[in-house]
Amino acid sequence: MNQHVHDPYVLKAKHEGWRSRAVFKLSEIDEKDHLLKPGMTVVDLGSAPGSWCEYAVRRIQPGGRLIALDLLPMDPIKGVTFIQGDFREDEVFRQLTDALEGRMVDLVLSDMAPNLTGIAVSDQARGMHLMELALEFCRMHLKPGGDMLVKVFQGSGFMELRDEVVGVFERLQVRKPAASRDRSAETYLLARGKRLQPL
Repeated sequence: MNQHVHDPYVLKAKHEGWRSRAVFKLSEIDEKDHLLKPGMTVVDLGSAPGSWCEYAVRRIQPGGRLIALDLLPMDPIKGVTFIQGDFREDEVFRQLTDALEGRMVDLVLSDMAPNLTGIAVSDQARGMHLMELALEFCRMHLKPGGDMLVKVFQGSGFMELRDEVVGVFERLQVRKPAASRDRSAETYLLARGKRLQPL
């Protein structure tokens, strides 16, 4: 708790008025890799409390559309369509599809993480399952040439999942932004250029 209170990114987020320190993970990657552009349709999976939405919705205006989803409630953000529910449930998936109104997605963001139990094998499996769901969503709704930025935890199943992503996208890069705590196993896969035909 003490470390969190004195974390420079927590203090910076409070000072600048962001909802959480996580915003600096996305902003650093965006500044390096130029992910977000005006007019894009973006889906943010695992969006609460909403700092990625706060940042992204500004970057995709004018003309952009952002649809966010989380199991937890999220206070409204102007310009963001929010759906509360479990991404693994068919009904919630349908609501997300309906909100797209037939649009193909330019970019899928996912900072989803499972509720950790402390049992490493179980936590890793649940994290990988969330990643597989995000990839499946990309297969269905991401336009050819579109991109995906997704949080993963290195461990069992990571290399197999990485190979699966390479089959769907032209390029794959790994990003560990400065705001990601050193002791955390989290890293981000940046998958660029969805293939017309998966390998």
